[in-house]
Amino acid sequence: RSGRSAALRARMEERLLGARFRYLNQQLYTGSSRDAARLFRADPAAFHLYHRGFEQQVRRWPERPVQRIVRYLRRRPASLVVADFGCGDCTLAASVRNQVHCFDLVPLSPRVTVCDMAKVPLAAESVDVAVFCLALMGTNLQEILGEANRVLRLGGTLMVAEVASRFEDTHAFLKAMTQLGFRTVSKDLSSSYFYLLEFAKTGPARPGPAPGLRLRPCLYKRR
Repeated sequence: RSGRSAALRARMEERLLGARFRYLNQQLYTGSSRDAARLFRADPAAFHLYHRGFEQQVRRWPERPVQRIVRYLRRRPASLVVADFGCGDCTLAASVRNQVHCFDLVPLSPRVTVCDMAKVPLAAESVDVAVFCLALMGTNLQEILGEANRVLRLGGTLMVAEVASRFEDTHAFLKAMTQLGFRTVSKDLSSSYFYLLEFAKTGPARPGPAPGLRLRPCLYKRR
C-alpha cells in the first residue's frame, strides 16, 4: 500500500513538473531575453526546474546536439575562443580544450556568467566561435544574434543547433541571417529532431528588420 501511494505521489510530482516546465517554456518563447533574465533572477529555482524538464525532453533524442558541436570543435584548433550562449550546465566547456565563455540566465555551474543573451560582457570581435545550442529563445532574436555578430571576429563561426519543428521557412531564415552579417557555410537538416547550421561572419549586421528571422515557439506535448 505504501509503495502504491509513493508511486502515485511520484507520478503527481512528475505531472506537476511537466506542467510547470511547459509554463516556463512558454514564458521563454513569448517574451524577450530581458523578460527571461528578470523571471529567473526573481525565481532561480524555476530555472533548475526548467532545465530538468528540458533534459527529460532531449534525453529521448537519438543524439544530443551539443555532442555534434563538441565533435566540430575537437576537429578545429584548441586555440579558438568560444562563446556559449545559453550554456546550461556547461557540457560544451567541459568537453573541449578551448577557452569557452559560458553565458546563461542562472549559474548551473560556477563557470557560468549570468546575463541577458542580448548583452554579454565580452569585447567586440573577441571570440572565434559563437554557439547557440537549443538556446535561440525570446522574441528579440535579431538583437540576440546581433550580439553574437558583435563579439565574433570577422570570418568567425556561428553554430546554431535548433529544434527542427521551429523552422517554418528555413530558406527565409538563412536569407535573414545574411542581413545580420552571416554567410551560410553548411546546414544539416537530416534529423527530424534538430537542425545544425554553420555560419561565418562576413561583416556587421545591416540595419533594419530581418522579417524572415522567425522561429516557432517550441511547445512540448503533455506527457
